[in-house]
Amino acid sequence: MPRRDAQPEPVSTAAPGDPVGGRRPSGVGATDMVLRTRVLDADGLRRAHTRIAHEIVEHNRGATDVVLVGLYTRGVAIARRLAAAIAAFEGVEVPTGALDVAFFRDDIALRPVQPAGPTAVPVDLTGRVVVLVDDVLFTGRTVRAALDALTELGRPRAVQLAVLVDRGHRELPIRADYVGKNLPTAEAEDVRVRLRETDDTDDGIELWAPVAAGAGGGAT
Repeated sequence: MPRRDAQPEPVSTAAPGDPVGGRRPSGVGATDMVLRTRVLDADGLRRAHTRIAHEIVEHNRGATDVVLVGLYTRGVAIARRLAAAIAAFEGVEVPTGALDVAFFRDDIALRPVQPAGPTAVPVDLTGRVVVLVDDVLFTGRTVRAALDALTELGRPRAVQLAVLVDRGHRELPIRADYVGKNLPTAEAEDVRVRLRETDDTDDGIELWAPVAAGAGGGAT
């Protein structure tokens, strides 16, 4: 049976100035970052969701065995958007779940554990195609933790990965199957994904850089 952990209700852990999808270098705070470029606006984000949804259905020859599992926080909202898109053009209601990987991370001994929300998957994953969904793919360590967490929920026939942004800098041999935007970045930069469901603001993706690196660049 699917496991449901008794954990706090999900909350957005990133304030407008917090790093999203990146690790801020030591000594660099939110006020030390400057907007470098707007990567996608709301329309661009919608098109990326639609394209990924079509690719998932095409790759799996339909969606009848697919389960979308979002990683907290924004991955959960993205998974629901993908499910809505698939229902709109394919007429199939894809089960959608949420996964908290806090207790499966490999840096659990280095920092306090901060659960993001309850793990809840509405169906048994055994024999199904699970598509893990996240906003930004960076080092790959969050995805590795998600793979470990899935072992407690069943034995999928296959596990795939969908992300809005692949920013590079992988530390593990992990690759996304579906990518909304490949975005080369410097390690010190932040990729900030904003969704109306989690951030109470307009949808969009931005690239921020430390002040010294971004000085004179402005927003484009």
